Amino acid sequence: MSDSRGDTDADRPRTRREAREELTPDSIGPDSVEPPTFDEALIPPRPPLPEPVEPVSAAGSAVREQLRHARGEFETHVNQAREQLDQANERIKARTGRDLILAILVGVALGALLLGSLLFIKELFVPIALAIALLGVFELTRALRTSGRHLDLTPQMIAAAALVLAGYFAPAWLYWVALIFAVAFVIVWRLVAQMFSRHERTYADVLSDALVSGLVQIYVPFLAGIAMMLLAQEGGQWWVLGFIAVAVASDTGAYAAGVAIGKHPMAPRISPKKTWEGFGGAVVAAVAVGVVLALTLLELPWWAGAIFGIAILLTATMGDLAESMIKRDIGIKDMSSWLPGHGGLLDRLDSILPSTIPALSLYFLLSPWAVAG
Repeated sequence: MSDSRGDTDADRPRTRREAREELTPDSIGPDSVEPPTFDEALIPPRPPLPEPVEPVSAAGSAVREQLRHARGEFETHVNQAREQLDQANERIKARTGRDLILAILVGVALGALLLGSLLFIKELFVPIALAIALLGVFELTRALRTSGRHLDLTPQMIAAAALVLAGYFAPAWLYWVALIFAVAFVIVWRLVAQMFSRHERTYADVLSDALVSGLVQIYVPFLAGIAMMLLAQEGGQWWVLGFIAVAVASDTGAYAAGVAIGKHPMAPRISPKKTWEGFGGAVVAAVAVGVVLALTLLELPWWAGAIFGIAILLTATMGDLAESMIKRDIGIKDMSSWLPGHGGLLDRLDSILPSTIPALSLYFLLSPWAVAG
């Protein structure tokens, strides 16, 4: 019986577990079949799982749609306003030859610089005025050279610096002596330079060059020195600020009224774009600002402010016309292009420089009222 049970166990098929136990490294021979292998590179990657989509409520969708619509309307309004501003600026530029936006930005920057120096430490205005005067002399000298004048820049700059500084630091009587020496210095320099020059010029041209050289000193550094003389007085910084404010208001009023309703030319042969309507706007602006400054800053009665405004208005207008004559004689539109929207530095100082004389005069005439209260 034992033999029959043994035969039965031998004939019985092996289980899977028994087959794995018998398949050892030693049992695998050369004739054995190896298990199949797989190349992982041939296996396609598993596709990414889809991101869960948050359910959007109907209320949230409506809010987003409203915000998108509001942003679109806002951008449309901004673009329309920008187009209208550009069109208005182009019309003003075509009529006046100035870029309104650039002119405003440059004017605000210069005004902030001058205002800051005069309000806090008035001595800071001295180097600013000196730099402005030197740049003005350089600008005017270069413009006159383009018209065939022979001017010397080095003596002009030296005399201008001395004259402006003398206006603040020297006594009044010494300032007039400095003016005589400055004019004589540039004239003699021009005459001596012409003697050693290879350019042959007629006596009339040489005399004209000498006189124009002296005129440069009188027009820019002398008038800037008058402003320095006013600044050196007690409370003079408020008067300097006052006459500059009135001159700027006069220019602004003339510009606004001329652009809006200007039809009748004031001096067509000198400056065709200046109109009587613009002059009327300048009168209103100058008198209004003069009265306000008199009552608030200068401590003067209102009628003194009106006189102050009218005096500055007249000299500012004459200075503007005088520079227009100089530019027309030279054959240029602007003295330079240093100030975007304004032209040259002297194109903005043409009304301020001549206003220094009535400002200093009215200071000595009207200041006793201010002292008396």
